[in-house]
Amino acid sequence: MNRQPVLQGALVRIAPTVPEEYAALFAVASDPAIWDQHPAHDRWQEDVFRAFFDEGLAGGGMLTIRDAGDGSVIGSSRYGPHDRHADEIEIGWTFFARDRWRRGYNRETKRLMIDHIAPHVAAVTFHIGQENRRSRTAVAALGATLRPGTVDVLRGGRMVPHVIYELRGA
Repeated sequence: MNRQPVLQGALVRIAPTVPEEYAALFAVASDPAIWDQHPAHDRWQEDVFRAFFDEGLAGGGMLTIRDAGDGSVIGSSRYGPHDRHADEIEIGWTFFARDRWRRGYNRETKRLMIDHIAPHVAAVTFHIGQENRRSRTAVAALGATLRPGTVDVLRGGRMVPHVIYELRGA
């Protein structure tokens, strides 16, 4: 199972993140409006983003998203570790420059990532802060269904309820 693929679509090119992309990714992530519904709503701050970036590199599934037309960095996403017991993998930690919102970039990115990984797992999951309506709407539009209940995740020193959406047999 390759959690570091190169994927190409009409709108995006997705490739493994390298340390040299930090500045370009932080330039995108430094917009506070990107994070306003996210449980880590302070991720636009450099020290918080640095920890997020370093964690992504260490985890081995971080991907940089570039505009397929001009090659500019427009965001990032990740594959989580493969949960062998549940036979599922999480896709998440996704963000895009606001000028790419509602223009098909997120949908194409997620579809490429799902199509790449789905043959290797029984389910693809998305863990989303309960109050993050934008992300919840976006994954529901992909056909993901909401699992019952919530899970608490430690964010910024406090427990934050998250919901889990899943795609089975994607």
